[in-house]
Amino acid sequence: MWGLRGLARFSFGVESQKQSRFATTTSAIKGQIGNKTAKAAKESKSFQAIQEEKREQAERSVLISCPAKINENKFLDYLSKHGAVNKHFFYNSYGAYAVVEFSSRESIASLKESTNIPAVQHEAAVPFKSRLLSLKWTGPGSQSGNHPMPNFKEQSPPSINEIIQLLSEQDSVDQQMQHLTEAFQLTEENISLRFLVCSLLRDITATYFPESIIMPFGSTVNSFGKLGCDLDMFLDIDGSYASGQRMFKQGSGMSLEYQVKRGASERVVTQSILSVIGECVDKFGPGCVGVQKILQARCPLVRFAHQPSGFQCDLTANNRVAMKSSELLFLYGQLDPRVRQLVFSVRCWARVHSITSSIPGPWITNFSLTVMVLFFLQQRSPPILPTLDQLKELAGPSDKCVIEENDCTIVSDLSKIALQNNTDTLAKLLQEFFEFYGNFPFKASINIRKGKEQNKPETAALHIQNPFETTLNISKNVNATQLERFVGLCRESAWLLQQRDVLDRSSSQSAESVSPWGFAALLLPSVTSGAGVKSRRKRKLEPASSRIKNLLDSLKIKGGETVAKEGSVNPRR
Repeated sequence: MWGLRGLARFSFGVESQKQSRFATTTSAIKGQIGNKTAKAAKESKSFQAIQEEKREQAERSVLISCPAKINENKFLDYLSKHGAVNKHFFYNSYGAYAVVEFSSRESIASLKESTNIPAVQHEAAVPFKSRLLSLKWTGPGSQSGNHPMPNFKEQSPPSINEIIQLLSEQDSVDQQMQHLTEAFQLTEENISLRFLVCSLLRDITATYFPESIIMPFGSTVNSFGKLGCDLDMFLDIDGSYASGQRMFKQGSGMSLEYQVKRGASERVVTQSILSVIGECVDKFGPGCVGVQKILQARCPLVRFAHQPSGFQCDLTANNRVAMKSSELLFLYGQLDPRVRQLVFSVRCWARVHSITSSIPGPWITNFSLTVMVLFFLQQRSPPILPTLDQLKELAGPSDKCVIEENDCTIVSDLSKIALQNNTDTLAKLLQEFFEFYGNFPFKASINIRKGKEQNKPETAALHIQNPFETTLNISKNVNATQLERFVGLCRESAWLLQQRDVLDRSSSQSAESVSPWGFAALLLPSVTSGAGVKSRRKRKLEPASSRIKNLLDSLKIKGGETVAKEGSVNPRR
């Protein structure tokens, strides 16, 4: 289908040159990686412990809409009358907002006692007393005087042009990938805001289900989230997922059960619950707009935009396997810093070249791409990551987890996982990721549970086994055209990373005017000038050698233009 016989002849060559180039930084990181990951594993809290801590902090927090020019000191003095403030931060989203975390929940109760239902003209206010508040100046001169503006935390990702500029200023490909991760990853403030939005929504669901918990899953908690990503939420009706299944006491010979309504199936019950919750969010949830009840989907959900935070939100009610998948990715991300850095870099590369997309379609999803990176890292010699089966073998009795007949057991204690001493640099891993999938036999299935290729059980172009629901293919949507584009881009990117014109930063340019090089060069649109099929009509592809030559020429031209402009001030040639 993609000329796999030709793939076998496709050679990336220059092995000795590549080894010498990567060896220069390998020795520098040799003990560093092992020491850092071992230390991190011992110090890391479990996934469940982190979620519980974030939820508890969110329940002690409020979200306040503030005036455009806010006096931070007066603001904190006013709030401190109700109790000690642990931490706070400001951000912009349809106006200025502040997230304030108090030391105790009693402070929240005190604050709400002094908060009024607003008087509105020509309309009636819905008197739902949430923790989403608005600050109004009432006294004379409240905003007068010169005072420094608070520091507003960034909640949006940098543009691709800003990223290319940032990466081009670095001294190595490893540094480029590390800085890219730092620029895109969710900040502590952004994560706190996400948990707070879940907590605000839980205040609505608790009216019907007092023991309910709303937990974020997916990108928010799996350590691979990017600034600006959607907020996926899971409604746990009785808190059983967070606290573990309740045990029945025996010995008395008697027991009590709640009288309950019954539905035809668990799916019907889930749809009924989400229908009611969606209606409440729409009618009573301040800041929640564009509410859609998508109840006929494979996994029923309520979708809406939360304007005060700027998040697009999806709420599901029976999605425990997705929570366990989030925990699995979190665990892998904690084992070695290179895992997250490689995933962020590959995802960025894929998004720039439309391998992934924010809209549904035949594209590879971020989840599929992440699993492909994990599978590649399991194939290293020695492996950087353990297989899912190995994580199951290390699990203790308390880790046992079966959801809807799917065995989702994995070890939760990271210190039990013994990692092998692999010291590959990020630059080497990036290039060999492209080589790996540029030559991969896609007639096979990708399986991170076993850590090896399996026979493909269906005719889908790309088959990636769901880690826990093993009968499912998480990439079933991907068609042959999109897979062909992915393979072609992997080949070109691997070849480009061997070219000295691309791999080496020009020493003749200043840090402010350096042309894109290394990983930054892979983000230029010219890489894909002929590699994609943007319409349904089949187009004859321009030879890869011509496209690569054009890119190299463009880099030389850009570099020459930059030096020419700087020549009169700083001649270096």
